[in-house]
Amino acid sequence: MPPRTVRQRCRTALTALVAAAFVLCGAPHATAADTWSEVGSDRADPLTESQGLASIEVPAGSPNRYTGIGTIPLGVSSRGWNHVGDPDASYDGHYVEPYQRDSGNAKMFRVQAPGGGWSEYVHTLSPGEALNNSWVAISPDGQWMLTGEWGTMNRLLVLPTPGVNPATSPSADLPQAATVHLDRAVRDVQGCDFVTSTRLLCASDDPDGTLFGMTKPLLQIDLSAAPNGTADVNGQVTALRQLPLRSACSGGFEAEGVDYDRRTGTLRVIVVSPGFCVLTDSKTYRLVRS
Repeated sequence: MPPRTVRQRCRTALTALVAAAFVLCGAPHATAADTWSEVGSDRADPLTESQGLASIEVPAGSPNRYTGIGTIPLGVSSRGWNHVGDPDASYDGHYVEPYQRDSGNAKMFRVQAPGGGWSEYVHTLSPGEALNNSWVAISPDGQWMLTGEWGTMNRLLVLPTPGVNPATSPSADLPQAATVHLDRAVRDVQGCDFVTSTRLLCASDDPDGTLFGMTKPLLQIDLSAAPNGTADVNGQVTALRQLPLRSACSGGFEAEGVDYDRRTGTLRVIVVSPGFCVLTDSKTYRLVRS
């Protein structure tokens, strides 16, 4: 009897060790969160630099682009497209601005090709999709474009990139192709940009702070796969830090668009100051990994 009991104990202990090893080896690893530190800032003009920004790689030497109420062409605003959000540009030089209007069932994306010509693409809202059109983020391969909705949301939308994806045409509706399902809700996202094919950085204008323990967070979203327009993907959300909130005035700040320039590794984010100081000390902050 004693030898048998010893064998049983050994067998039980070995089984427990194997099970523990399986759990440790098979468990998914937590996503590493980057640390972003402020290295400088520039004044953001409230009329022309208060909504979004994008770095342009093609043509070489192109200046950074900004959006604000003062950048909306008269011919666009006269047709009801009275709000422009945070733009983005593909690595081959296609520049995309997102537009919305106060009513209706569609959003508009205005695209400038590398040669300078402009075209417009209209997206009819999917069932349950919110009307606002705050931002776009173009995937590194250029083929797919992410966009989001105002309010508390647990998803991002995937559309073919207008003017880049060969399936798009100004004469045809720009359809939703897939969805990014987030593991945590986000609130009032005003801009996102790809850092890698599966990682985004986003600015949230969340005034409440209950989702992540801070207001106005910089979010990192890690995707389970690069968007390809044929299948939904999952997104893991991490709050990295609170965005810089500095002004001579007190009150509510507004987090706006973001841009990541892969050439310099610089992240830029617009934060609009409260009250009268919107005119004087709104900023585009520059951050780098530290």
